[in-house]
Amino acid sequence: MIPLAQPLITEEDKVLVVETLGSCRLAAGERVRAFEAAFAAYVGARHAVMTSSGTAALLAAVAALGIGPGDKVITTPFTFIATVTAILHAGAVPVFADIDPVTYNLDPDGVARAMAVHPDAAAILVVHLYGLPAAMPEIARLARTHGLMLIEDCAQAPGAAVDGRAVGTFGDAACFSFYATKNMTTGEGGAVVTSDPEVAERVRRFIDHGQSERYRHDSLGFNLRMTELQAALGLGQLRRLDERNARRQAHARFYDAAIVNPHVTKPLAPPGLRHVYHHYTLRVRDREGFLWHMAAQGVCCGVHYPRTVPQQPLFRRVRWEGLPQPEAEAAAAAVVSIPVHPALSQGDLERVAEAVNAFQPRV
Repeated sequence: MIPLAQPLITEEDKVLVVETLGSCRLAAGERVRAFEAAFAAYVGARHAVMTSSGTAALLAAVAALGIGPGDKVITTPFTFIATVTAILHAGAVPVFADIDPVTYNLDPDGVARAMAVHPDAAAILVVHLYGLPAAMPEIARLARTHGLMLIEDCAQAPGAAVDGRAVGTFGDAACFSFYATKNMTTGEGGAVVTSDPEVAERVRRFIDHGQSERYRHDSLGFNLRMTELQAALGLGQLRRLDERNARRQAHARFYDAAIVNPHVTKPLAPPGLRHVYHHYTLRVRDREGFLWHMAAQGVCCGVHYPRTVPQQPLFRRVRWEGLPQPEAEAAAAAVVSIPVHPALSQGDLERVAEAVNAFQPRV
């Protein structure tokens, strides 16, 4: 079976982790600081603060920007739920705007409409879904013009860029994930990136029990720190991120040319956007039939995501706002991701494309 995702761990990665085990320093220390410096430099920001997960990064960024009870945050309904639960955990209110049907990211016109209906909104939380940057120049302009804070969820997009400018550098803070299946991994882990030193300091306090110095606790916080073992693995993974993203892009180009089935719609990357293909996501007629067909052909696929966030049962019980989201709902009913990860061989790619091309919808 060809897997949908496959972490790549090199011998150098293993050496870095074993050396860290031998150092007897396992909690956050010099390797975490080295990883923070290297990742900030990679993104092009002044500061990076490593966290225990991408979800922790989102929680910390929202808290560090002072978003709290009753504040309205405009965001996408088509994302992993952690994007939105970070807003809820702060006591804030998600305001959903619809997505662009081509990119699956927030539609700037939808954001503008949401802002018109909710002029008291405090922030925008934008997601770079599947590794494709959102329309950041337009969304950042809206945020600046109306005085809203801007947070980027870059969990699926390390290395993605808009006209050469890295995602994670457009907003007040940006959040990354290093989960096992991401473009680079520390097993679990995440980062908050910012060029504002005060925001960085507030993130550091939030993930370290609110400490400003040893045993001085100035604010409420949690233990959401990254370990030295995670950071050691992250340092090795970061060195190969561009190379592995390039392999993902090459695999996507192969699919672009090889998949010719009229019953599926291939992803598009608008000009100027550097897509790093965390997922290669098709829109398919008869998705259930497609999933059965691909499994029978020995190809694992995934659905990211089968329902919008407001369609989740949780959102029957929590407060949220939003305009109609027909594009997000249509995408949730039709999307399916095929393997694009860098461990795929040419033979794997050909098998996947052949399987996609052989699919015939039942209706």
